[in-house]
Amino acid sequence: MRHNKKFNHLGRKHSHRKAMLANMAISLIMHKRITTTLPKAKALRVYVEPLITKSKDDTTASRRVVFSYLQNKYAITELFSVIATKVADRPGGYTRIIKLGRRPSDDAEMAFIELVDFDENMAKTEAKKTRTRRSRKSAPKAEAAEAPAEAAVAEAPAAEEAPAETPAE
Repeated sequence: MRHNKKFNHLGRKHSHRKAMLANMAISLIMHKRITTTLPKAKALRVYVEPLITKSKDDTTASRRVVFSYLQNKYAITELFSVIATKVADRPGGYTRIIKLGRRPSDDAEMAFIELVDFDENMAKTEAKKTRTRRSRKSAPKAEAAEAPAEAAVAEAPAAEEAPAETPAE
């Protein structure tokens, strides 16, 4: 019986699955986004997120642990230098899975998995908003509102001078 065994075997033996997930994790670290099937993307998320958490602590021991999973020194360098600095303040959830629909050849559900902090399109930094007029109706109201304000500012010094002259009489 399979009580409490929720790991997706992906139709592969242990060694094949381990090698496949390691290769996919290396590709994700190097390219920041990869396209794959939805079950593989979900399995990869479970595989790679603990490695990213481990990379936040840049010690020899954590590098050796991550290297035992990935076996690629260029990916380890990228993970501990670039990725770890970007996700240093993030408590978890380093990856995002976006569904792409079904593949025409075999009708498999496709998705891409990406590192959250490296997607410029979905970055939380707000662009500087420029104000534009939506219609011509709002323009006269804005000009009319500005005109009395400018007139009030122009009349204010004159109003201050007039009471000063009255007590002098």
